[in-house]
Amino acid sequence: MYTTCIFCHGDLARNEAIEEFPVGRRLAFDGARGRLWVVCRRCERWNLSPLETRWEAIEACERAFETTRMRVATDNIGLAKVKEGLELVRVGDPVRQEFAAWRYGDQFGRRRRRAMLITGAGATAAGAFVAGSMVTGFSLIAAFSSIPSLIQQWYQDRVILRLRNEVEDPIRIQRKHLYTSRLVPSADASGWDLSVDHIPGWDKSVRTRKQKDRRHTMIVHGSEAIGLAGQLMAHANRSGGGRKTVRTAVARIEEAGHPEAFLPQAADLAQRDFSGRRRPGLSAKKIEALTKPLPGTLAGLKVDVRLAIEMATHEQAEREALEGELKELEARWREAEEIARIADSLFVPESVESFIEGERTRHEPDPTDRTPAG
Repeated sequence: MYTTCIFCHGDLARNEAIEEFPVGRRLAFDGARGRLWVVCRRCERWNLSPLETRWEAIEACERAFETTRMRVATDNIGLAKVKEGLELVRVGDPVRQEFAAWRYGDQFGRRRRRAMLITGAGATAAGAFVAGSMVTGFSLIAAFSSIPSLIQQWYQDRVILRLRNEVEDPIRIQRKHLYTSRLVPSADASGWDLSVDHIPGWDKSVRTRKQKDRRHTMIVHGSEAIGLAGQLMAHANRSGGGRKTVRTAVARIEEAGHPEAFLPQAADLAQRDFSGRRRPGLSAKKIEALTKPLPGTLAGLKVDVRLAIEMATHEQAEREALEGELKELEARWREAEEIARIADSLFVPESVESFIEGERTRHEPDPTDRTPAG
């Protein structure tokens, strides 16, 4: 049983109310579909629980939800607080707007509030610094003017992901790579891929002279693209969004009919923005000097489109995970059947098996015998 968030790697904490599943301080469950999530209180992301730990825990959550009086509920979704401090979110059969408000509203809202606090704190510090310089009589304003550009450079060069490419070489993705990476239509135009810029190595100390810090681009396909796009969009959406923006993002997915159908549409939209508004003749040197994302890139799309992509990638990844569980269950069932067959045969002597097989063959009807029965 895991104890850390698969998105931010934060501690999921523990609870004493659900003995069958003691992880997490907020659990969301859907009894009809057999899903159980642990909601990370640090990033507000929903972590789907492993299948083998799910069913008894869902029943325990249902009992705890029904027996507590501290709850609010609509026809489809309810929230209950157990005495021990555990929060339970009971999911019924909500429309997508309602489900998205519960699942994504908290995390996008928290990001938005945090971004506003950081911006406000920065502006206050800058004002205090300038005022202090004027009071003390020192001419520090000129020196201060270079600080924002240094901070911006540091911010853009920060590594947001370390992973391996298609040939298992270590690479790192910096925040500035969100300014040029993008969703692209697949080669057969029926799906989408992810074009990701990166630099070699997990650390500057391991790069070679040939590698240096030169930008490379890789194309990621399939389920790997879904997972990576979800992680990158979380960074691109670090400023979150308000309720109106979240509703607009959900409306985009609803218009497509399904998250899986929305992502190719998002790739087409990104392609049009990138090709239609990109300045011609943009050299590698100019790309490295970018201070704003290019149109159509992961960080350059409209806010509601970025939020919709993050929602869609998470829901599609979860759906594929559930389908993978069914395949794994089938494989386990076949393996169990094979083991059972072998185990049963250990108790039967070979002479008995030969006798049974001979009797079965002897009593089988002869296909060439046309004599009517009776």
